[in-house]
Amino acid sequence: MSNTLTFRRAIRADLPVIVGLYADDDKGGHGDAWNETNRSVYEAAFDEIDTNPRDALMVIESDGTVIATFLLTLLPGLTGRGTRRLELRSVEVRADMRSLGIGAQMLAFVEDYARGHGASQIELTSNNTRLDAHRFYERNGFAKSHAGFKKKLKV
Repeated sequence: MSNTLTFRRAIRADLPVIVGLYADDDKGGHGDAWNETNRSVYEAAFDEIDTNPRDALMVIESDGTVIATFLLTLLPGLTGRGTRRLELRSVEVRADMRSLGIGAQMLAFVEDYARGHGASQIELTSNNTRLDAHRFYERNGFAKSHAGFKKKLKV
């Protein structure tokens, strides 16, 4: 890995690699797979994200190869006197690239992005089984402040 990482917005051509990162995640359990059957679903989701001015699907490159991805969403709010928040989600770093400082650089980028877009805080959720990730986030200034809940809906 080069010492220099490139952070950029994802483009449609990045989708196979991004979905591959999710597919390789043994703890996420989302059933992601890039194939001709699923391609149109991922492309439609990408288009929706890409055209929403509050969203930024990002990739991190090392030596021209995508090694990580994350999604940023700006959230307006009324609490805190109308404070804006930045939600960080869908974080994935290629398994063989973990523990090399990429996550710390990503969080520094995310903090700069949040400040530059007027957000007063960054929010994220992390699967309960990701204890290493939880320790990482806490070392980087995040606090476990809320309990998260999800309800899956049949659509």
